[in-house]
Amino acid sequence: MLVEILAAFEHPQSLTYYLGQVGVAVFAISGALAADRKGSDWVGVLCLAAATGLGGGSLRDLLLRRESVFWIADTTYLWVVIAATAFTIFWVRFFKPPTNALLYADALGLAMFSIVGAKIAESSGVAAIIVVLMGVITGVAGGILRDVLANEIPLIFRASEPIYSVSSALGIIAYLGLKTFGCPPQLATLSGVAIIAATRFAAIIWKIKLPEFTIRKR
Repeated sequence: MLVEILAAFEHPQSLTYYLGQVGVAVFAISGALAADRKGSDWVGVLCLAAATGLGGGSLRDLLLRRESVFWIADTTYLWVVIAATAFTIFWVRFFKPPTNALLYADALGLAMFSIVGAKIAESSGVAAIIVVLMGVITGVAGGILRDVLANEIPLIFRASEPIYSVSSALGIIAYLGLKTFGCPPQLATLSGVAIIAATRFAAIIWKIKLPEFTIRKR
């Protein structure tokens, strides 16, 4: 089964592209769910979904000085955002979203976008530490933008929130490590995505958190 899946994405860039598409869709859904909580109209929902789905990758492309921002070079991503937004709008009209749907959608988007961002940075020839940083930025920036626009404290800055950016960094480091030891690129990519999603899901379920920073009062 795994061999068949990998064969479908024989060229590593194909897997990166489709992970990016799915990541945009999932992040757009999380943005639309956040807008629904705020009672936004359809235009507001689309704007928040687009900011969430496209924000992280846009910042990455600007920092790496790529020739063009990804969704300008390939407008398919815009249609993915529109389709994901329309799906969410009609879904919530007839069905109640599952508990923590926003968190789980965000976790999936984080997993896919982090690895996609890392692979794009890697192809730019930057140092490994920058690959990790660009992957994390790609994964978390859209969610930060979503929460700021929705007038919420971003998930990454909440002391009460289970580990977030740490999950992203761990998965990217695992991806780089697997490739270093000769693992096929496609398998390393899927493994990195799985590790990020699994650690984030586990953190949500069992409320695994980092120690809170406090300044002792004298």
